[in-house]
Amino acid sequence: MSPVRRLFSRPGAGADILIRNAHVLDPRTGVDGAHDVLIRGGEIAELGSAGTLPAPDGADILDAGAKHLFPAFVDPHVHLRSPGQEYKEDIDSGTAAAAAGGFCAIVAMPNTVPTVDTAPVVNALIAEASERARVPTGFLASITRGLRGEELTEMADLRDAGAIGFTDDGKPVTSAGMLRRALQYQRLSGGIIALHEEDPALSGDGVMHEGAVSARVGMAGIPSLSESTMVARDAALALYEDASVHFQHLSCAESVHALAQAKAQGAKVSGEASPHHLTLTDEAVRSLDSRFKMNPPLRAESDRRALIEGLRSGVIECVATDHAPHARHEKEVPFEQAPMGTIGLETAFAAIYTELVVSGELALSTLIERMTAGGALYGLHTPRIAPGETADVCLIDTAASWTVGQTGYAGKSANSSFAGMRLHGRVLLTIAGGVIAHRQPMLVASEDEDNGGGRGRRAGARNRAAR
Repeated sequence: MSPVRRLFSRPGAGADILIRNAHVLDPRTGVDGAHDVLIRGGEIAELGSAGTLPAPDGADILDAGAKHLFPAFVDPHVHLRSPGQEYKEDIDSGTAAAAAGGFCAIVAMPNTVPTVDTAPVVNALIAEASERARVPTGFLASITRGLRGEELTEMADLRDAGAIGFTDDGKPVTSAGMLRRALQYQRLSGGIIALHEEDPALSGDGVMHEGAVSARVGMAGIPSLSESTMVARDAALALYEDASVHFQHLSCAESVHALAQAKAQGAKVSGEASPHHLTLTDEAVRSLDSRFKMNPPLRAESDRRALIEGLRSGVIECVATDHAPHARHEKEVPFEQAPMGTIGLETAFAAIYTELVVSGELALSTLIERMTAGGALYGLHTPRIAPGETADVCLIDTAASWTVGQTGYAGKSANSSFAGMRLHGRVLLTIAGGVIAHRQPMLVASEDEDNGGGRGRRAGARNRAAR
């Protein structure tokens, strides 16, 4: 029996392009320097010293001008809002946002309307992604029916239908017994179980982090132990059942400690952190701007520092955006009434690069490694820049600065926690699954003679003129 496909996107012609004079950085292959990269039929055909590769007939030629070419990113935590809430986002717009952010693959959450808890819903999503997704897209199914925490889904059937793994994201699996049964069932179905960790009895009616800022603004708070106690509990269950568990959107120091401790004990656990938790704190909530309202909430500076160290050390394996679109009318209400969530696909690299890499707190190579690691958690291929690999690359001008939201967004919603901020790092080109998924207008190719001895279509002249 052939393996079940897990990623789906609309058909497209494989890219034929020679990217010249790029600073190629791929921590996994050890490449870090000036190179030409030839892509033929959507596959990386050759790497050469900068300015040395001739262009084959018919290939586009793009002069990167020493801009960075990275393996494209993989986001294991995205809300596409389809089915049922397409007014917020859909597969086409969400994957357009992903491509604009440099992502070559994403994994969508199942807390939709209806919930992704049956094989027919999975099949319908796969069919839609196969026609509309601009980057390869996979789908998680729910652990329990309707996310209610009362009855397990038919996990084996969902896996056979194409689900990558399982999560009740948006809600925790409150019952330890229910989660234990899911972990036991995982042995039969396969697939990682990803967990939104929160104790509702501790979170209560909280709308932000419980601490000095919540006391100052008079808002009900969500204590960090609402998350960390569940991380500790579920890590213990994973160890006991010898099961694989992934902890989503970690937000506090205690959770990082619990994850590290579980790993030291031999548990098969992993974790992710989101750009907003790595770069912002609850001090932003003083503004009462609902774009800073998300779950888990922005926490204290000490928590942010712990997340950075966890990402740097590898205790936290990957960056995940938790891209959560909401319509303008839903967010433009008093803070307490607004839904939780922030978009993040288009700003993920730039936000972390600006706040952590430029400041020297995180190495660029570490950021690239963590932003490309999310797929491996679910058994997906990790992008690499090497001959024979599928072309999953992004070209980024790290020197370019831009104002978030000034020219709109590729996705449908505008609830970005970085709106109005000036960030460094502009994605110019994304090739996903061998197909060009995003290209800035200034990189449109024009017919020209190639100085390298072959005949191709040159790109980059408009980019240089624009500068």
